[in-house]
Amino acid sequence: MGLYGMKSTQVLFFGSDRYTEVVQQSALNADLVVERATSAEALIPKIQSRAYPIVVAEHAALDLPPCDLLERTRTVPTPVTVIFLLDEAASLAEAIRVIKLGAYHALDARNGTDELTQCLESAKEEVRCRSLVNCQDRESWRNLSVGESAPMQDLARIIELVASRRCTVLITGETGTGKEMAARSIHRAGDRSRFPMVALNCSAIPEHLLEAELFGHTRGAFTGAVNSRTGRFEEANNSTLFLDEIGDMPLDLQSKLLRVLQERELQRLGSSETVKLNVRVIAASNLDLLELVKQGKFREDLYYRLNVVPIQMPPLRQRRSDIPLLTRHFVHKTCELEGIPVKEVLNETFEHLSWYSWPGNVRQLENLVEKAVVMAGDREVLYPSDFRLPAEVAHASAIHSLLPFAVPDTGVNFAQLVTNFERSILDQVLQKTNGNKTLAADLLRLKRTTLVSKLRVMEMSA
Repeated sequence: MGLYGMKSTQVLFFGSDRYTEVVQQSALNADLVVERATSAEALIPKIQSRAYPIVVAEHAALDLPPCDLLERTRTVPTPVTVIFLLDEAASLAEAIRVIKLGAYHALDARNGTDELTQCLESAKEEVRCRSLVNCQDRESWRNLSVGESAPMQDLARIIELVASRRCTVLITGETGTGKEMAARSIHRAGDRSRFPMVALNCSAIPEHLLEAELFGHTRGAFTGAVNSRTGRFEEANNSTLFLDEIGDMPLDLQSKLLRVLQERELQRLGSSETVKLNVRVIAASNLDLLELVKQGKFREDLYYRLNVVPIQMPPLRQRRSDIPLLTRHFVHKTCELEGIPVKEVLNETFEHLSWYSWPGNVRQLENLVEKAVVMAGDREVLYPSDFRLPAEVAHASAIHSLLPFAVPDTGVNFAQLVTNFERSILDQVLQKTNGNKTLAADLLRLKRTTLVSKLRVMEMSA
């Protein structure tokens, strides 16, 4: 199979009969397959079909400026290599100009097939290498999200499904759960990864400047607008725009955002010119947007427009099995940044960390790891004591996480509650060890005789 799943690399040619034979022979020499666009109207749709990584266009036959053709190729997620054929009327300055505009090459077609064959072979190799790099980049998104727990596996499946789509995604979750990392994973796994993702925190920009930041403005559009400026939407054209803390966006601006999402076009502040957009929007919030809708603080129509694909980021307390992986990852990252040898983490440390409820989630763990690495100095091993959790908070969190329910106002039978709780723990640990009482006793930090005694009492009271 060739590039982009084709049996052979496809070349799209647009030009007059004068150069058809030259292009066909040159392509044959370079082991390429040529298809001809018979009209200018058919040229752009064929380019946008993503089936033609190489385009050969006769400069004199185009009824649109070369810059417009090159601009159209940049709207295609997969890069397109454009070669211009010049005739005797075209000057050297014109050849230089189209190359500066982004063309791969501009050559004199009157020179026959040798030069064009060489150019096509070079373009073919560039397309092949670019395809390999893109595949590697798309796979690298997995490195952004660390974790093998069930919630993280579910997240990876969703990312794979939506990455190459243009639908909006709404990522929700507590602060510090990695919402921006999820957005970057979606961007990197898709076709738009050849352009950088543009991110904007809606709560970090003053309300009166947020509209200009999003949509751009012309010179003199408002007081202080001494120069024209491109907004974040235009910066993200053909790429991804990540809008963090979308719940903090003012109501009047929400309606303007909704229109841009629906029409896929905008006007800069102070301008009547319409700018067409090809932007994939990913929004995120740690607030309950539906609750904000009920309170009249967030537009319902915008909520449903953003929430086409919902992603709920799991808090760290719901993916405790990822704590060892995350801890080692952050230790390695911190040591690399500090330029010091990577420190070892004792296994007992992970049990110590797993008891904590982590209200700050992954971000809090990362900060704690960074502090532990720095404060350990030249020591090569990190101990549980290096990770200083609030003792009272950690203990209360462990107890609270184990309680099966809140105590009702009517009270409870304490003895029965404790008995049931103990029975549940013993059943779980025996199931985990396949009935091996010695292993079960080790997991519970009990003597084997104590465990056997408790099981005997349970059997008698059953």
